[in-house]
Amino acid sequence: MFAIAPADPDSLDAKVLLAELGAALARVTGSDGSASFDAADVRGPRACFLVARAADGSLAGCGALRSLTDDVAELKRMYARPGSGAGAALLAALERQALAFGYRDVWLETRRVNARAVAFYEKHGYRVIDNFGKYVGRPEAVCLGKRPDTRAPVFL
Repeated sequence: MFAIAPADPDSLDAKVLLAELGAALARVTGSDGSASFDAADVRGPRACFLVARAADGSLAGCGALRSLTDDVAELKRMYARPGSGAGAALLAALERQALAFGYRDVWLETRRVNARAVAFYEKHGYRVIDNFGKYVGRPEAVCLGKRPDTRAPVFL
């Protein structure tokens, strides 16, 4: 069981998790991905940054949503500490929050070489979509999207 709650992306807890994510991405993709994240994007209306904690209170993961269009939220900086098991719970919480904000779809981008992330998202119902925004024409990028289940309860 995880406690998942909103947090400021510049908080110490968020910075710890984002640094871990950056290091993991750099090992897999050669880039920490930080250039694609602006904390201001997840502070505004219809946006959020969430932190997951394990039952013992330890940090387990983070993730964010930002607006792409009136109907589409973009998932950003999704990370679960290895072995924590927080990934599915965090993703579900972000999807519920996207629905609560009124989005119809959730999209994301990851690098093709990040096979573990691609498999995780596909396991949770995401499918490859056309690359969007700054990812158009970038063959190293793969974009995925999902229409979350509107029957899922909203807890945040």
